[in-house]
Amino acid sequence: MAFKENIFKRIFLSQSAYLIVRLILAAIFIYAGSAKLMDPRAFARIISHWDLVPEFFLPVVAIGLPALEVLAGIALIFDMRIGLHAISGMMVMFIIILGYGVVLDLDVDCGCFGAEDLKERNGLKNALYRDLAFLCAVIFLYWSRFVRNRHLSETCTDYIK
Repeated sequence: MAFKENIFKRIFLSQSAYLIVRLILAAIFIYAGSAKLMDPRAFARIISHWDLVPEFFLPVVAIGLPALEVLAGIALIFDMRIGLHAISGMMVMFIIILGYGVVLDLDVDCGCFGAEDLKERNGLKNALYRDLAFLCAVIFLYWSRFVRNRHLSETCTDYIK
């Protein structure tokens, strides 16, 4: 049992696992934001179908949200905490909005990766499941940082003794 636990800790506490998950999540956000920035008018039309943002505010959201996704992804590449915080906040917001769409059985495009993202009937459910998986990656990054920092502080305390 202790052997399996040590392997689990080594894999999930390794710098490599943290780096891989962080870079994949950053790349996803940079890609998603860039795809929407390529055609902000199309993204504004998708946002308007959700009927959550006032019409006069659509251009700001259609450009600001994708720009925030790109900037958060870049910050996450450089392991800046603000990037992880921004991505976690956006993930919670996206999950709430997608959940709203699933509960109301809306027939709209999620717009997650641009104007022509999902066309099938279960598109919102699939996007919700995908975003829940991304949220698990975010939780892993927070957990990994916390455990590694705690382990580092314990190691430093042992060294001082």
